[in-house]
Amino acid sequence: MSAAADAVTIASSPLLLVREDLRGFAGYQSARSQRLQGSVWLNANESPWRNDADGEGSLRRYPDPQPQALREALAGLYGCAPGQLLAGRGSDEGIDLLVRAVCRPGGDAVLVTTPTFGMYAVSARLHGTRVVDVPLVEDARGWQCDFAAVATAVRRDGVRLVFLCSPGNPTGALLPLEEIARLARELDGQALVVVDEAYLEFADSPSAISLLPAQRNVVVLRTLSKAHALAAARIGSVIADADLIDVLRRCQAPYPLPAACTAQALQALAPQVRSVTSEHVATVRGEREQLRSALAVLPGVRRAYDSRANFVLARFDDAQAAFDALLAAGVVVRDMRSAPGLGDALRISLGTPEQNRKVLAVLKEVLR
Repeated sequence: MSAAADAVTIASSPLLLVREDLRGFAGYQSARSQRLQGSVWLNANESPWRNDADGEGSLRRYPDPQPQALREALAGLYGCAPGQLLAGRGSDEGIDLLVRAVCRPGGDAVLVTTPTFGMYAVSARLHGTRVVDVPLVEDARGWQCDFAAVATAVRRDGVRLVFLCSPGNPTGALLPLEEIARLARELDGQALVVVDEAYLEFADSPSAISLLPAQRNVVVLRTLSKAHALAAARIGSVIADADLIDVLRRCQAPYPLPAACTAQALQALAPQVRSVTSEHVATVRGEREQLRSALAVLPGVRRAYDSRANFVLARFDDAQAAFDALLAAGVVVRDMRSAPGLGDALRISLGTPEQNRKVLAVLKEVLR
């Protein structure tokens, strides 16, 4: 038997980390979840007439909670089995479902590595769950995760969920996949390692989804909001062990995916559209290094970090002046000064080449 096969055999079931009171929880069984067939639909208390504003009349029916065509398209995009994927309302819903399914209010904890995406801590606190912070370490290479400190904190503080953002938001740093794998092995049976890959398309790097066959406690979050330009459609995915996906599905709201959003997502995942998306992603990658290197040599810029995402994080001598000048020119960037350790930083998303040149022109004028 191969080493990989051995790893699959000995890996603990993620169901051991689900709240005991939810392991047999059936959830709400909606009318559509029964998947009955018929020609006269009178089981969901829907209107028998269409709304006059709904030309085709399709909106009077509740949507499929987990459309098979969408799950198959997303699974094909990410390289997993449909049974390993739950579609939902952006990555935010996935985060919330994981916290609710795994953490006992007032008992368990989640771990974050600041500076990072704020919704991990928000979801935890709304659920009455403690938040343990193991801050990223900044050095000459950029931002690093102290994986050893993370493992220690998990054991010490009763952590059930470890949230790792890779590439990181707002840092842009990509975490080494081998270190994520080592952490997952070390925490097998103790915690789920959740890797948020919202920006992975811009990194041109392997996904942590590849770890799933050997490590059942790995969970990956993906989204169509960034690279696929569907932020308003709110289509995100949780990719994990099929048993855990089944639990999360039972914890999900009855009809999470509006039919119009599902249809738009399917169109966006057609081969010809994905080809254009790939071109846009390539443009962002090229523009990213040009913006970073140009920022790095501006007077008044303390540091512009290497990034594997679709933004650049920069520190300024006077971040307020830079922010105000950009805003006066009609350019809105993200003020990061309230985030831990980023009291002098702005995060600048990559725009079109013309928009990026405007950013640099404004900053050259105000910082010279």
